[in-house]
Amino acid sequence: MTGPTGTAAEKPEWRIFQGDGRKRTAEIPPAPPWRCFEGDGVGEVRAEGAGEPDESGYVIGDAEVDVINAALHLRRPLLVTGHPGVGKTSLAEAIAHELDLGDVLRWPINSRSALQDALYRYDAIGRLQEGSLANAEAKKAPDIGNYVRLGPLGTALVPSVRPRVLLVDELDKGDVDLPNDLLTVFEEGCFEIPELSRLPESQPEVEVFTADRGRRATVRRGFVRCSQFPVVVITSNGERDFPPAFRRRCLPLHLDDPRKDRLRKIIATHLDADMAAAADDLIDTFLEQRELKELSTDQLLNAVFLRAGGARLAPDGLLRTVLHQLNPGG
Repeated sequence: MTGPTGTAAEKPEWRIFQGDGRKRTAEIPPAPPWRCFEGDGVGEVRAEGAGEPDESGYVIGDAEVDVINAALHLRRPLLVTGHPGVGKTSLAEAIAHELDLGDVLRWPINSRSALQDALYRYDAIGRLQEGSLANAEAKKAPDIGNYVRLGPLGTALVPSVRPRVLLVDELDKGDVDLPNDLLTVFEEGCFEIPELSRLPESQPEVEVFTADRGRRATVRRGFVRCSQFPVVVITSNGERDFPPAFRRRCLPLHLDDPRKDRLRKIIATHLDADMAAAADDLIDTFLEQRELKELSTDQLLNAVFLRAGGARLAPDGLLRTVLHQLNPGG
């Protein structure tokens, strides 16, 4: 049975790496549920014995649920703010899971992100090279659609019976003009691919690649027009303000840092109820530390998982490492 923080006896088998330089074949224990990967279909997605999440594995309050539903009804993007680790990014996954809307289309933003890349890319050089090779070999040139690939935003606007979920992650890291660049696309729900709209009347439809691996979409007359506006989740860490015109077209949703009861539910959801019941001391330590420095909920999950696996979480040792401050300059 696990004791208070830092007093639990460390299980000998917890240490896979011994640091003594001796080669050994050690069994790698199951990964945390949130660190299991699909790979190429070899093995199971979730390791045997890992806690099964409660449906989508996402814990959220009623007030936040109301805002999400308002955005769904109004076909407006959600502008989600909150500290790192409160669940901004995983909200998109939770919506896609519960509404059965397929895989989330992801657009991670950085300082070089541009609207054009999120809509589509055209490989003109590749087409020229392969066209020249085909001419030299007296073969038919490949179709132009082979050189057009829709980005995550472009794929989200492909006509469909049910909407797709698009995650625009950390918009505040992008160029200052990027929010304004998005306004027209969000309002009109369509965009043009000039390379296709210039094709002759005899070629009204072109099949192009999408952001979904191995899938194609048909583009008519060079325009992509959505039939269902996508569920757009835009996250921001609050590093800068957005223009009023952009904010007016979004519904704001702020996710507060979870308190003790919600933290218990999160642990029970991602791990299991027994781990949650035995984690009160870790939760209290986490809440005390969070008052002094920036921490994220997944750091608490890491601590609970490690202790359940046999690690000794001494306050001045491993626990301090796991609950390290996220903003060292803060």
